[in-house]
Amino acid sequence: MKSIFMALVLLFNISVFADSYNVDIVHSKVGFKVKHLMISNVVGYFEDFEGSYDYDAKTGKVNFLEGIVRVKSINTAVVKRDNDLRSDNFFDVKKYPMMKFKMTKFDDDEIYADLTIKNVTKNIKFEYENGGAVKDPWGKYRSAFSLEAKISRKDFGIIYNKLLEAGGVVVGDRVKINIEIEGIKK
Repeated sequence: MKSIFMALVLLFNISVFADSYNVDIVHSKVGFKVKHLMISNVVGYFEDFEGSYDYDAKTGKVNFLEGIVRVKSINTAVVKRDNDLRSDNFFDVKKYPMMKFKMTKFDDDEIYADLTIKNVTKNIKFEYENGGAVKDPWGKYRSAFSLEAKISRKDFGIIYNKLLEAGGVVVGDRVKINIEIEGIKK
């Protein structure tokens, strides 16, 4: 009984010191990088996303993190490529308009999250880098952190590719995800 009481006290204390934030999309970025022709990288990002999180400035821990990305907002700076990525060759945005992210575990410098792309959900480990918290010049409290992970696009049903004459493929399987989050305290 004593251990249950102590666990409840600990859980209560964790919740009490965490503040809730909304992601500030003007100062945040959801980006990616993937190999092209096996020799270079294509980089891109999503312009339309939203999220919220609970952050404890004293410990640097994130206690809750959830977000969505509207996939049609993909931007690689090449309109033709972006349209192909929106098509059923890749993301099929008409059928799967959103990606979802929901944290499942915080472990020191790692965050585990259920990432959903094309209705396929996988638990992914993200490297976590705490940026800290500060009061901005306009009196609002902000916090920031970065997340990085590598995923297989094939695990999420994004399998389209073309073989190269000399061997290899046009688009690599491994995708590096880079998320920069800055939030404003609610």
